[in-house]
Amino acid sequence: MAEDKKTVRVTQIHSPIGRPADQRATLVGLGLNKMHRTNALEDTPAVRGMIAKVAHLVRVED
Repeated sequence: MAEDKKTVRVTQIHSPIGRPADQRATLVGLGLNKMHRTNALEDTPAVRGMIAKVAHLVRVED
């Protein structure tokens, strides 16, 4: 049987204007490019690292 994958919901709550280019690219990598967009992602160490990099711009719901 396929096991249920853990997901995490990420919502962009702050603008990337005036932020470094790598932080803007990280938001795009998370599938967020506009305010208040939400994306459900698989809970992996790579995704958690990306979230940590832009933690001040997003809200995370487990």
